[in-house]
Amino acid sequence: MKRLTVLLRRLFFYLVTAWIALTLNFFLPRMMPGNAVDSVLARLQGSGPITPRAIHAMTLAFGLDTNQSLIQQYVGYVADVFHGNLGTSINYYPSSVTSIIAQSLPWTVVLVGLSTIIAFVIGTGLGVLAGWRRGTWLDGLVPFTTLLSGMPYFWVGLILISVFATGLRLLPFDGGAGQGINPAFSATFFASAAQHAVLPAITIVISAVGGWLLGMRNMVVSVLSSDYIVLAEAKGLRRGRVVSAYVARNAILPSVAGFALALGFVVAGSIVTEVVFGYPGIGDVLYIAVTSRDYPLMQGIFLIITLVVLLANLLADIVYVFLDPRTSEV
Repeated sequence: MKRLTVLLRRLFFYLVTAWIALTLNFFLPRMMPGNAVDSVLARLQGSGPITPRAIHAMTLAFGLDTNQSLIQQYVGYVADVFHGNLGTSINYYPSSVTSIIAQSLPWTVVLVGLSTIIAFVIGTGLGVLAGWRRGTWLDGLVPFTTLLSGMPYFWVGLILISVFATGLRLLPFDGGAGQGINPAFSATFFASAAQHAVLPAITIVISAVGGWLLGMRNMVVSVLSSDYIVLAEAKGLRRGRVVSAYVARNAILPSVAGFALALGFVVAGSIVTEVVFGYPGIGDVLYIAVTSRDYPLMQGIFLIITLVVLLANLLADIVYVFLDPRTSEV
């Protein structure tokens, strides 16, 4: 019962936070000078006269109907969001924001999602070993991987491109798949996409694994000094059981929350990595939206990122409550 109460309380908190994010997402673009229609008209200069009817149609498409009050526009915006309508892109006009996100999001989810999971598994696994066998050669992995994590994404990516793409010519480095290969459920597409994803994935793993290793290693060292670990060893339990059932289970709790946050930010993508490799993910689309001042597209992407991060936090709280019963006592 206490667990259910805790979860309901946190669910209410996340719903309020989602509503605040939705509200800010509506008002902030309208507080900026100019509007989306002005940006489109500026792009269309020189292409011929634009009729008042066309301007009115664009105004309606961007949800900026001046005949409606701000409250009416807000209610209409919220209704559109719940129906999956996030507006019309300026840079890709007349394409909808929803369709652009739907095209780019799977690329980022697959690339950054799998890379994050791989980095988490490798980092936490090595962290458990480094903490359990502290003082051995495994501890030497900590400063090395921390150094790698401190390197900028773009620098690691450029080194990998220089060595494996332009130097050895083993892997491609531009785009999500080969030229002329369209996304489809075919062996040709998946093979090409996998080749193009290798270098960006390695970049993300190299930059992320050190943080997981260091955090897990320090937590293992802290847990090892606990009384129940000393008692378990005094009982003569096998070292493997002590590590898996007592040390790792308790030390991994903070990493679970961090992993949920990392998965939440998967939607944001590793923007710099996607830009460096020309990868057609949501990070690259966000970069284009920012540089071209495509406010509706930025607005839609920021909203999706916020909602996914909140959902990831909620799932982390659910897992945390069941992994650590003490949480329900708070």
